[in-house]
Amino acid sequence: MIRRELYQELVDSLARQSAVGLLGPRQVGKTTLAFEVSQQIPSIYLDLEKPSDRAKLTDPELYLQAHADKLVILDEIHQMPEIYRVLRGLIDNGRRTGQATGRFLILGSASIDLLRQSGESLAGRIEYLDLGPLNLVETAATPANPSQLWLRGGFPQSFLASSDTNSLRWRQNFIRTYLQRDIPQFGPRMAATTIERLWTMLAHHQGGLLNASQLASGLGISAPSVTAYIDLLVDLLLVRRLPPWQANVGKRLVKSPKVYIRDSGLVHALLQVRTWDDLQGHPVAGPSWEGFVIENILSVLPDGTSTGFYRTAAGAEIDLVLDFGNQKGKGVWAIEIKSGLSPKPGRGFYHAIADLNPARSFVVYSGTDRYPLGPGIEAISPLELMQQIKEN
Repeated sequence: MIRRELYQELVDSLARQSAVGLLGPRQVGKTTLAFEVSQQIPSIYLDLEKPSDRAKLTDPELYLQAHADKLVILDEIHQMPEIYRVLRGLIDNGRRTGQATGRFLILGSASIDLLRQSGESLAGRIEYLDLGPLNLVETAATPANPSQLWLRGGFPQSFLASSDTNSLRWRQNFIRTYLQRDIPQFGPRMAATTIERLWTMLAHHQGGLLNASQLASGLGISAPSVTAYIDLLVDLLLVRRLPPWQANVGKRLVKSPKVYIRDSGLVHALLQVRTWDDLQGHPVAGPSWEGFVIENILSVLPDGTSTGFYRTAAGAEIDLVLDFGNQKGKGVWAIEIKSGLSPKPGRGFYHAIADLNPARSFVVYSGTDRYPLGPGIEAISPLELMQQIKEN
């Protein structure tokens, strides 16, 4: 069992709120985390994809009232959206009778679906938490080399597979399930082969500026259709659009977001990158490392942190900008990401540093040593940077 970083936050959320929505892609470990919490809190678990569990909710108000003294875990709740109104009534009644917290834990694999449905009925009664794939902090105590997490990605069954071959097979089946079942369930109808081609094109384009028209031309569909499906992949928590950093620096800034497939293992599966040797010789290695580091860093950021990338038309660029606001005086951090053991930021990074004047500047690389690269700039490993963010 790998203890998830979100465990204590989830326990704390249940202690202060009536309902908690735990969002994350399929197979990311939501149910496992919920069962771990249930070891500490008397609970019942209902998987609403199972007809037998849905049958228990034929009269949901009667059934849930009978378990008012327990935490009710509702998995795949989008299968019964009508239950939200019942939950609202039970929560409000519980508040009147002094049972105001820890009533319901709702698990969902599509953020927009759960947010829309629950928001209509449970406004002010629910708190949301995002559970992503395993990160470097969570896997640091395992015997696995950090490179295994980069190659295989952070889905637990992929990361913990007995071999790279079995890991790749799991990821290929995961992609097939999404293409054939989940994406058609949540989005408008489109041929699975077209969606797979789009997903593969995004993998080839990992970390690039989003150009829907260019992608549409390659697929033979309209740009609005491409945008709609990327929106869906974002809502399914599989793709990230990293926004451009808006700074008042008197420069012409790039306005398009960057697009990343969030799990590096899925990038490699889509591109048939099977082994560590394959990855080292593949053109996607640099962009894949960049996306891997970004996802790891974003997984440990405190609430209220603004993120983006900085790029000007003249070529000044920073891969990731973090604005912690007034949190412990951190201010703005600039982060450049380089694969390999000899991090050498280009002139564009130094120009961008001069534009933004960040409080701290880092170059994240594949090594483990930490050392200065110049005035106010440090080379650092992704794990050490994540630990520094968590500790400060």
